[in-house]
Amino acid sequence: MSLVAEAPGFIQVFSNGSVKRFIPQTATPSAEWSNISCRYKSKDIIIHPSKPITARIFLPTDHDSLSQQLPLLVYFHGGGFCIGSTTWLGYHVFLGNLSATAKTIVVSVDYRLAPENKLPIAYDDCYSALEWLSSSTSDSETWLRQADLSRVFLSGDSAGGNIAHQVAIKAIKGNIRIKGVVPIHPFFGSEARTELELADSSADAVAMNDMFWKLSLPEGCDRNFYGCNFNKGAETEWSMFPAVMVFVAGLDFLKERGVMYVDFLKRKGVKVVSMVEAEGEAHVFHVWNPESEATYLLQKQINTFMHSLL
Repeated sequence: MSLVAEAPGFIQVFSNGSVKRFIPQTATPSAEWSNISCRYKSKDIIIHPSKPITARIFLPTDHDSLSQQLPLLVYFHGGGFCIGSTTWLGYHVFLGNLSATAKTIVVSVDYRLAPENKLPIAYDDCYSALEWLSSSTSDSETWLRQADLSRVFLSGDSAGGNIAHQVAIKAIKGNIRIKGVVPIHPFFGSEARTELELADSSADAVAMNDMFWKLSLPEGCDRNFYGCNFNKGAETEWSMFPAVMVFVAGLDFLKERGVMYVDFLKRKGVKVVSMVEAEGEAHVFHVWNPESEATYLLQKQINTFMHSLL
């Protein structure tokens, strides 16, 4: 048995198909207020036990004092489709604080990972989660009864930002109304390289991203697969696509892909498209530094965007 692919400290893939993932610090959900200063509570739920698809729900502390139901933000974690989980400490803290800041119920989805489950399984899992959340079946989860299903947002970082785009397209076809989409440092690509991808300074990072694409793409597909290259996707009713705010990071070589994605949506006639750059910050900084000033600013910017559409 030999090692065929590796992202040091994150994942190893072996010739017999086995996969070893290195899990960073995780957080246990707390369905009760742990102390008087706690801004949110959380718990885990099962959406589809057979697949399986699970999720972690975050509810702001002051939900009972609010006069109406809360918006619902469905979040998809990153990790090149191959790693990541809503249980990671960085995601837990970031999304809990976002729930409190934006006065929003957050549902963070754990979908099946590649290479064991190649694309489009992640897209299908996440759309299945959205369908479940939008159906009467979800009423069995008491926390979700406080969610206003006419005010649903999609978000995610890196691969999760990519997923948010694909799920929004599926939602249009499935007549599920989405208010807005918030991709954070979205993970897109193509066979053609951008200038930053060609730069020597990002060679290691580009090689790792290529590896994640190789592990996650369907057999026989290259980086012009529709899930990687948004220009190759099937035509959709772009006039019905939700409002979009794209976040990019100044030190992230994927920033160019984010800019290209914004231009793509504008050319397609999506009505509201904007972009915010976090200067001097790296890819998914909010996951690795969930209590930094830059992360707090990101949460406030997401809050402002969401409430501008309510």
